[in-house]
Amino acid sequence: MKYVIIGAGGTGGIIGAYMTKSGKDVTLIARGRHLEAMQKNGLKIERIWTDIQETVPVRAMTMEEYVDKADVVLVCVKGYSLDETIPFIKKISHDDTVVIPVLNIYGTGGHIQESLPDILVTDGCIYVSANIKEPGVLLQHGKICKIVFGLREKDRTSHVLEKVVKDFSDSGIDGILSENIKRDALQKFSYVSPIGAAGLYCNAVARDFQKEGEPREMFKSMIREITAIADAMGIQFEEDLVDINLKILRTLAPEATTSMQRDVLEGKDSEIDGLVFEVVRLGRKYNVPVPNYEKVAIKLGFKQ
Repeated sequence: MKYVIIGAGGTGGIIGAYMTKSGKDVTLIARGRHLEAMQKNGLKIERIWTDIQETVPVRAMTMEEYVDKADVVLVCVKGYSLDETIPFIKKISHDDTVVIPVLNIYGTGGHIQESLPDILVTDGCIYVSANIKEPGVLLQHGKICKIVFGLREKDRTSHVLEKVVKDFSDSGIDGILSENIKRDALQKFSYVSPIGAAGLYCNAVARDFQKEGEPREMFKSMIREITAIADAMGIQFEEDLVDINLKILRTLAPEATTSMQRDVLEGKDSEIDGLVFEVVRLGRKYNVPVPNYEKVAIKLGFKQ
């Protein structure tokens, strides 16, 4: 199958490198100096836990340069860039194309589906920690690389989805086809949102959450606030999300941070609206108190 991955940062770049190494037909869509470096030298992967580095000769180009049709489109951009991908996805899709968004923000699959009603769009999420260290170079902070995706509606289906799971597995990616993607995507959100929000509020890195103290307690409290919203939405989790997310946290290098933290500190566009402010809005919609999110949102400029 032909895969197109829109976005070649810490999410899309890692997926593209893993799948290219295993011989899959993958094209990364990128731009600027990062694209130029990948086209010239390949994509270099550095990992915090080892001195061994590797360079993968990925295929990379701009949206304008790509003229083929894709069987699977993985959307790996930041939430604020999502709408820019819609015309491109429409251009490269055929009747059986499947679109799999793996953004941090909850509910992006439904948003894309509204814009592309004739194309099958799943929901999805990814567990990976990495960032662009410099053009053409990704720094991976933890060994985990898991993609969870699935259909929101039970009456829809596609023969492509099981093939995607196998291709992920062949590539060393833990691919899971979920039977309850609304729950599983919200479970991932219950990690990435609190860790980013508390990280910004407390100016904390992974090591600060890996030990007892204020950042860790805020992280845990914010997870519980999301769990309460999920209860109000009728979404039940099989395990305690605090325990699950603390286990994920233990896999990270002590100096790891979130992309939202890095973007804010560097003065770039960030996903604050979707990862922090949206939780406040959901709390108000479902009449669920979210005092920690309210506190963080106010500090980050949320308009009442």
